[in-house]
Amino acid sequence: MDAYAEQCRLLGDFLRARREAMPPASPGRRRTPGLRREEVADASGISTTWYTWLEQGREISLSVTALSRLAAVLQLSAAERGYLFELARKRDPAPAPPEPVTASAPEELLALLHEINAPAYLLDGIYTAKGWNKAAQDLFQPWHESGEPNLLRFVFLHQDAKNFIADWEARARRLAAEFRAETASAPEMPERRALIADLRQESQDFARFWTSHVVQAREGGARVFIHPIRGMLRYTQSTLTPASYTEYKLVALLPATGIVSDNTRGPA
Repeated sequence: MDAYAEQCRLLGDFLRARREAMPPASPGRRRTPGLRREEVADASGISTTWYTWLEQGREISLSVTALSRLAAVLQLSAAERGYLFELARKRDPAPAPPEPVTASAPEELLALLHEINAPAYLLDGIYTAKGWNKAAQDLFQPWHESGEPNLLRFVFLHQDAKNFIADWEARARRLAAEFRAETASAPEMPERRALIADLRQESQDFARFWTSHVVQAREGGARVFIHPIRGMLRYTQSTLTPASYTEYKLVALLPATGIVSDNTRGPA
C-alpha cells in the first residue's frame, strides 16, 4: 500500500471512530453507536455516498470547505482538526490561533532549564529570552548583561553582539531569515509586527535582510563566540520545541569537537 492509500485508510478509520463517538441525534434504541453516516453527510453538506467512500478509505478528495464542515459536525478538537487536514493533505484555512506572547513562561519549562548541564535558554514566539540557566548566563555574558532580553534586538542593535558573535553578518542574516519563517504562522500578531517595525526603523542591516525575503528553518549546528573573558568558544546548538508549548523554543549548546569551518560559525 502506498503512502497516499495508507493516509486515506487512516482518514476513513478516524472519521468512523469520531462519528461513532458522537451522541446520537435521536436518543433511544439504536443498534449502532453515535451518528449515522447519512446524518453526518447531511449536516456536512456532502452526499451520503461520498461520505461512505471516505470512511471506506477510498482515494477521493474533499475541499477544505467540506473538511471544515465535517470538523464542526464531529466537534473535533484543535488537535483532531489538524490531524483531519493532515491526513486529507489539505491546508487548514482556519488553523488554531497562535498562543499569545505572555509575560512569563510555564514553570515546568523554566525548571527544566536548570536540570540541563549545558548552556540552555528559552525563547518565546518573538525570540525574547524567558529564562536562562547559569551556564547560559556565563556563555552569553554580553547578551545577558546588556539588559536586552530579545535576541533579535540584541543581535541587531547592540555593538557587543558584533564583537561576541563570530561571522556576525552571516549569522544575523540567517537569524532574520529564521524569524521570517516563524511569522508565516501568524503574520498579524501585534507583538511580531511591532518588533519588525522597530527593527526595520532602527537597524539598516535588519531592514536589508528583511526585505530580501529569505526564509530558512531554525536549525542547530556549529556556533562560534568570542567571549570577553574566555576567548573563542565553539559549541553545537540544538533547538527543541516543547510538545505542550509549541510557542516556545528551548535552545541548548554542547561543547563542539573538531574544527569548525568558516561557513558554520554563528550565534545561538
